[in-house]
Amino acid sequence: MSTLFSSYTCKSIVLKNRLVVSPMCQYSSEDGFATDWHLVHLGSRAVGGAAVVIAEATAVSPGGRISADDLGIWKDDHIDKLKQIASFIKAQHAVAGIQLAHAGRKASTRSPWKGGMQVPPEETGGWQTVAPSAIAYNDGERMPVALDKEGIQKIMLDFRLAAQRALEAGFNLVELHAAHGYLIHQFLSPLSNKRTDEYGGSFENRVRLLLEIIASVQTVWPKTLPLWVRISATDWAEGGWDTEESVKLSAVLKERGIDLIDVSSGGLAPHVQIPVGPAYQTPFASRIRKETGMPTGTVGLITAARQAENILQNGDADLIVMAREFLRDPYFPMHAAAQLGDDIEWPAQYRRAKGSGR
Repeated sequence: MSTLFSSYTCKSIVLKNRLVVSPMCQYSSEDGFATDWHLVHLGSRAVGGAAVVIAEATAVSPGGRISADDLGIWKDDHIDKLKQIASFIKAQHAVAGIQLAHAGRKASTRSPWKGGMQVPPEETGGWQTVAPSAIAYNDGERMPVALDKEGIQKIMLDFRLAAQRALEAGFNLVELHAAHGYLIHQFLSPLSNKRTDEYGGSFENRVRLLLEIIASVQTVWPKTLPLWVRISATDWAEGGWDTEESVKLSAVLKERGIDLIDVSSGGLAPHVQIPVGPAYQTPFASRIRKETGMPTGTVGLITAARQAENILQNGDADLIVMAREFLRDPYFPMHAAAQLGDDIEWPAQYRRAKGSGR
């Protein structure tokens, strides 16, 4: 059997293969509620054979949404539909995951197909954004409000309550979103964090919020269930968060009980030049894994079965986290298994088509 279709154990959870559906924002919610779109979108990837299906960046508070159309988990009323989704994913023998997020200064925007621009607080669908420091993401945007100590405590509480609701909804994996220029990443990077208190300046201070959120979440999230963190390994910008700091952070997170680092990059500084190419972020996951012993997932233009298999065989990552390829092909695992010569189980409803030329 290929490495791609070998099992992987993460605490009490056994993944049936190494393919993970990356969180992908759908911008298809109203007041944070999941809909049938989310059920079908996430459920179809579970039917298609992915080992883990992670729901999109799910806002821990209304002000933490990227847009007014984002999925949320800030109130108990959100649980029922999320429970239906998690239950269906698990019924397909996949792990149901959810990514918890706060957008910080990148919040209060329109959905991409509505223009993607920031919405001022005085307009419908807009609100005042917050950040570690009063620095806008883009020139011309309204300045975010720098969080005070009370605001930071509220953020930690929001993440803890969101994790508790995720557990009640039946998810068996939580990923904390500390990447792509959103709030936790904004605290990590010197480009967006100019604070002079215990949350700014040194590496130890800039990672403090993430560590405190982890500690808060761990008071309610079972020790037997996986807790992952997604990071941007580099800002691709001079003076920003870099790979060395990512390696250092990963070693700290390993000591704090995090089970895997989902390694991406960028998102904090606009207009940077990123050398995009096949598996262009895999070297970051590889370095973190080899230098710290922390398990990693790699994401970024991984589109073919043999490509994914080679990454795993080279020891560059433990899991393959895919986004756009799963949008193009919800049944990628079935097709990849055939290409690699693996015989994996298809849903009973689809078995009559397995191996059929008609």
